Amino acid sequence: MDDVALFEELAPTREALLDVIGQVVVGQRRVIDLMLTALLSDGHALFIGVPGLAKTLLVRTVADTVGVSFGRIQFTPDLMPSDITGTEVLEEDRTTGRRALRFVKGPVFTNLLLADEINRTPPKTQAALLQAMQERSVTASGHTHKLEPPFLVFATQNPIEQEGTYPLPEAQQDRFMFSIRVDYPDTKEEEEIVRRTTVGEMPTAHQVLDGERLLQFQQVLRRLPANGDVVSYCVRLAQATRPGSGFPSTQWIRWGAGPRASQYLAIGARTWAALHGNEVPTREDVRKVAESVLQHRIVLNFEAEASGLDAAKVVRQLLEEVG
Repeated sequence: MDDVALFEELAPTREALLDVIGQVVVGQRRVIDLMLTALLSDGHALFIGVPGLAKTLLVRTVADTVGVSFGRIQFTPDLMPSDITGTEVLEEDRTTGRRALRFVKGPVFTNLLLADEINRTPPKTQAALLQAMQERSVTASGHTHKLEPPFLVFATQNPIEQEGTYPLPEAQQDRFMFSIRVDYPDTKEEEEIVRRTTVGEMPTAHQVLDGERLLQFQQVLRRLPANGDVVSYCVRLAQATRPGSGFPSTQWIRWGAGPRASQYLAIGARTWAALHGNEVPTREDVRKVAESVLQHRIVLNFEAEASGLDAAKVVRQLLEEVG
């Protein structure tokens, strides 16, 4: 199938996915749209919200609709790095009596990995995902094992104010394309949740596309031409978060986003536009994804925290200042 035909399939596929996911998950349309944007952009996503907001259900449902292999790791304080990546075991060949080490793959060897409550385990174990997320490979005992594409990590995180949480290191947060806040449902949505989950059987999602078509979509989005004005805007937005850039809101920032933010702004805007049927992204498409790309890449200073500001508010202020 050529690129034009693949591109023309993107918007209808998004509508089909939204319809099927909506039969299982009530509301959260913005969260789902951002999740699909990360999925098609081949980017990892971090979902932040209090327990009970269907974050796990949402990721599981997306895996069912896309038809890729799914793995889940429940992060706990006693989880070890080898519980994620795998370990070597000593085996004996009964015919020869020889012993040899065999690598037993961990749950990271999948297409879509749900890292559930990722901030409930210490940083050493959190870091076990770093190589997998960046290089799509795992190194154990000097041997590198490739992860089959597509490989994506969708992680859930409880608010850091909750007891028993460990803040994610900045280096790991930067590996996530998006940081997506999952809010409480409104009254009508919550009533619908109660109706669906307390009467009869829970609805299930059916498959809309497969892993091969997902890879084709990811590849065609990377081949779309870059809009020079949009690329410049993405770079300007990322640079605006850095102290010394001259924008008023940087008074609240200790350090800002790096070049990876510019890259994710550009590919995120391109994917958002394509999923809505537009071949060429605009600045408005960049603004749709900017908060999710930037809010976990800036570190606020004490003055911001004392003033009750969070990263999302500062990013929204910067969007107004940059224009």
